[in-house]
Amino acid sequence: MNVERSKEHTSQRPGPGRFALLAVATVLLGACASSGEHVSGAMQITVRPGDTGTCDTSPCEVFLVMPPGTGSYAVTGNEVKIGDFPAGQTVSLGQLFGSNAIKVVGANVPPAYVYIPRDL
Repeated sequence: MNVERSKEHTSQRPGPGRFALLAVATVLLGACASSGEHVSGAMQITVRPGDTGTCDTSPCEVFLVMPPGTGSYAVTGNEVKIGDFPAGQTVSLGQLFGSNAIKVVGANVPPAYVYIPRDL
């Protein structure tokens, strides 16, 4: 006796959670692809323009190695001004409580990305 089973084609659409996970993965891969080094730390981290860093604790003191030059540059975190800092120095950006895209305004260098967990 020949029994033929029919196969039904079922389409599984990803739910909203999968789309959110995909979006986060895309951002992380994009950041890593455009970055220099990947650095990590606990309680503090030092990054350079173009680096991607992960800090294990929140808050995390973030240090930035400023690009060479004369005078000072404005530094922003997530488009909010953190302060003006001297060129060529390693500076403290303070205690940060969440992830930041750190940009040195006017220096023509890539941003540094720092991922910091949020306390819930």
